[in-house]
Amino acid sequence: MKRLTLPLLAVLLVMLAGCASTVRSNVTVFSDWPADLPNRTYVFERTRAQDKDLEYLTYENLVRNDVRRLGLNEAETGTGTAPGLKITLSYNVDVIDVRTVQPVYGDPFFYGGGFYSRRHFGFGYDPFFRGPPVIDYQERIYQLYRRQLHVLIARHADGKSLYDVRVNSQGENPSLSAVMPYMVHSAFADFPGKNGVARTIDLKMAQ
Repeated sequence: MKRLTLPLLAVLLVMLAGCASTVRSNVTVFSDWPADLPNRTYVFERTRAQDKDLEYLTYENLVRNDVRRLGLNEAETGTGTAPGLKITLSYNVDVIDVRTVQPVYGDPFFYGGGFYSRRHFGFGYDPFFRGPPVIDYQERIYQLYRRQLHVLIARHADGKSLYDVRVNSQGENPSLSAVMPYMVHSAFADFPGKNGVARTIDLKMAQ
């Protein structure tokens, strides 16, 4: 009979729960954001295909909501006033097959060894903890989704880049739409950030 020790099983469950409820993103920012930006209005610059893509427009709206918190406002059409900024965004997701082999530990009490090894020193047992024995190996095959988001904010007049951020995240959740809100939040965390510095951001998913 094979079984996991209860402490180990509890740790595994906590790890799995954490992975399922947290989006970890690796964020790299290149920023030349001016301290004083006179015109904080913007427009989204789309390709012809993006203009008709409902998924793209959904993610664009996520960016729209986040940059509003930063004091950027979408320019109104028909006013005759040129916007100060333009925003472009792109995203991608690919999938890879992953195979892992993990040890399965036995319960030392169940196997009669207690927490002590059976090496004899002539006057008793070795008092040092040896840990549970490995009794088997378990193979796991699963799919890992690698997700990328790129957002660029540039001056509208001459196209000079002011904020260029790339967000990379991976996990077993196949739904890009479920993860994208957290990737967008990560893209603008601590805006405008430090130029050329990569960091990891963990955001808990709403239950």
